[in-house]
Amino acid sequence: MKNIQKAFTLVELMVTVAIIGILAGIAYPSYLDSVVKSRRTDAKAGLVKFAAMMVRQQTEAGTYVGYSTPSASDYYTFSASNVTKTTFTLSAAPKSVQTSDACGTLTHSDIQGHASGASHCW
Repeated sequence: MKNIQKAFTLVELMVTVAIIGILAGIAYPSYLDSVVKSRRTDAKAGLVKFAAMMVRQQTEAGTYVGYSTPSASDYYTFSASNVTKTTFTLSAAPKSVQTSDACGTLTHSDIQGHASGASHCW
């Protein structure tokens, strides 16, 4: 009579664990990169929103002066600088886990919607 095996061998189990480890080693960093990019997109949207609010302030009051500083998010601190009657510069500085983002601080100014940073960041 033939003896039929009904379980995995240790070698089969170790190969499976190794394959799962390799896949996880590739997938996890890719996932983290996607999270950083999505948070950067939120920061860009915030800068555009605050720039629109600055333009509204300028339209209503004739100056950019008087607009309150934008608020912070969980991953970026927004600030306004160089605010005069005719100019402004908004910045989104990364904080907490977002500081690992290679793009660093994103800026947006009044000069025809000029945004600065590496081209892949915008």
